[in-house]
Amino acid sequence: MPAKKRAPAGKENAKPAESEPEQEESQSEGEQEKPAAETASTGIKKMRGRPKGMPGEKTKPKRKSVESYGSYLYKVLKQVHPDIGINKKAMGIMNSFVNDMFERIAGEAARLAMMNHRRTITSREVQTAVRLILPGELAKHAVSEGTKAVAKYSAST
Repeated sequence: MPAKKRAPAGKENAKPAESEPEQEESQSEGEQEKPAAETASTGIKKMRGRPKGMPGEKTKPKRKSVESYGSYLYKVLKQVHPDIGINKKAMGIMNSFVNDMFERIAGEAARLAMMNHRRTITSREVQTAVRLILPGELAKHAVSEGTKAVAKYSAST
């Protein structure tokens, strides 16, 4: 004897869809049924047509946004060498380089802040980190450019 299927919890008294009585046709032949959008008592219009994402409808997959310094690197390239371009592989290498330098400088600045019992990384920690990480003349140029950028930002705000 096959086992009986039990109804899910809270569905014991629910009637199957087949046993529901048909709608009574009490409307006269002159009256026609109103569209669903007008019968809503709340005054909210219901959507008509198929909603997006229905089976059989082609939708474009969402692109995963990838953060990159590419647009900024391209702008700097055009400032320095307006007639030169850069290919995708070279842009990837430059992006990787910028990420690596950012992590090195941020990590060193964080260590400096912790050594001085500070919870905030300021421009002073970043400047010291740059002096520690970059060699000689490169550090001097980076510090002067950074100081210039901070001064420009302070003047604009």
